[in-house]
Amino acid sequence: MGTEEQSENGGGVATASDTLSITDNRTGQQYEIPVEDGTIRTMALRDIKVSEDDFGLMGYDPAFLNTASTRSQIGYIDGDAGILEYRGYPIEQLCEKSTYLEVAYLLVHGQLPTQPQLDQWVHSITMHTFVHENVKKFVEGFRYDAHPMGMLLASTGALSTFYPDAPEVKDEAIRYSHVIRLIAKMPTLAAFAYRHNMGQPYVYPDNELDYPGNFLSMMYKMSEIKYEPDPRLSRALDVLFILHADHEQNCSTNAVRAVGSSQVDPYSAVAAGVAALYGPLHGGANEQALRMLRRVGSVDNIEDFLKGVKDGKEKLQGFGHRVYKNYDPRARIIRNHLDDVYEVTGKSPLLEIASELEKRAMDDEYFTSRKLYPNVDYYSGLIYEAMGLNAGMFPVMFAIPRTSGWISQWLEMIDDPEQKIARPRQIYTGARNRDYVPVGDRS
Repeated sequence: MGTEEQSENGGGVATASDTLSITDNRTGQQYEIPVEDGTIRTMALRDIKVSEDDFGLMGYDPAFLNTASTRSQIGYIDGDAGILEYRGYPIEQLCEKSTYLEVAYLLVHGQLPTQPQLDQWVHSITMHTFVHENVKKFVEGFRYDAHPMGMLLASTGALSTFYPDAPEVKDEAIRYSHVIRLIAKMPTLAAFAYRHNMGQPYVYPDNELDYPGNFLSMMYKMSEIKYEPDPRLSRALDVLFILHADHEQNCSTNAVRAVGSSQVDPYSAVAAGVAALYGPLHGGANEQALRMLRRVGSVDNIEDFLKGVKDGKEKLQGFGHRVYKNYDPRARIIRNHLDDVYEVTGKSPLLEIASELEKRAMDDEYFTSRKLYPNVDYYSGLIYEAMGLNAGMFPVMFAIPRTSGWISQWLEMIDDPEQKIARPRQIYTGARNRDYVPVGDRS
C-alpha cells in the first residue's frame, strides 16, 4: 500500500508507520487502520467484513478493560509509576498547597483560579449550601436505620425536581448554576443522612465556616452556640476531599457519563455516580479494609494472616488496584495525615496492625511481584473511623468530593462533539426463531 492511507471510519490521514496492518484470514483481505494516541477507532473494524451484508467486525471488551470511551483533559493516571494528576498538577502538590474548593475550581474550569476568581467561587458555593425545607422532610421520611448512601442517592436525584431549568443542559449559564449547587449542597445532604441515622436534629449550614469545617459542624454540632472545628481534622478532611475529587474513568464516573449522555439533568447524572459508588467493590472498599484489620486482631497474627492470603483462604483488602501497579500516591498522603487526626481523636489500635501488615507485605516478594501495594482505601477508613463515622458513611465521604470530578466529566462530555448517547453493542448468545407454545401445551 502507499505511504498514506485514508480511513473512512478512522478519521484523518496517517503515515504508514502510524497504522495497524490487519489481515483477515477469512477472506485474505488486508486493512490499514490509523493509530492515534496509541489507539485505534473500533468503528474502523466495521470495514472488516466477509461479505457486503456482513455487519462488520466488533470488539468484545467486558468491563472496558482495554477500551477508551472518551478523550479527557481532567485526570491523568500512570499506574506503573504511581502518578495521579488533576489537569496536569501532581496530586502531591495540590494536597500540600491547595484546598478542596480550589481543586474543584481547577477541575471544573481547567485552570487554577486567581485570588478574585477563587474568592467569587468560594462565595458562590458557600451561598448555596442550604437546601429547600422539603428536602429535609424528604430525608425524614426514611427509616431510622436507612443506609446513608441510599439516602444520599435518593436526595441527590430528588434535587432535580426543585430546579425546573435543570434539564437545559445546553445552556452554559444554567448548567453552571447547577454545578455550583451540586458542589455546595452535597455536604448538606450527606450530613442530613448522618444525623438521621443518629436520631439527632439536622444542623443547618454555617456560612462563616470553610467547606470542610462547615461539614464537620453539620455532622457534630450539638448544644453549643457555635461549633468550632479542630483545624487538624478540618485540614485532614480537606486533603481527603482533594484525593477523592477525581480518578479518571472509574466505575462511577463512567456511570455519570453514560447516564448523562442521554442529556438528562446533572442531578440525575450525578445520582447515577452515587449509585455506582454505593457498591462494595467501589465506594465500600475502605470498610472491607477495616474489617480485615479487625479480623487480624493483633500484630502477632499478621504472619498467619499473610500465609492465609497466599493459600487463598484470606483476602488482602486495601491492596492492589485495577490501574495502579505501584504504590497508590493517595495512600501515602493519607498515611501522613493520620498522626494529626489521632492527636485529636486518640490513636486507634488498628494503626499498629495496619502499619506492620503493610511493612511485611512490602517486604514479601509474593505481594510485590503481584503489584499488590496499598491503595487509597487502606488508610482512609482509619481516618473516618477516628472521626466517629460508622462504616455506612464511608462511601458518602467519598461521594462528597467526587461530585466535583463527576460534574467536571459531565461538563466535558456535554461539550464534546464526538460524544453520543451511550449504547454499547452486545454479542447475542441466546436462542433464535422459536415458536410460541400455548401455556396448556407446554411440557
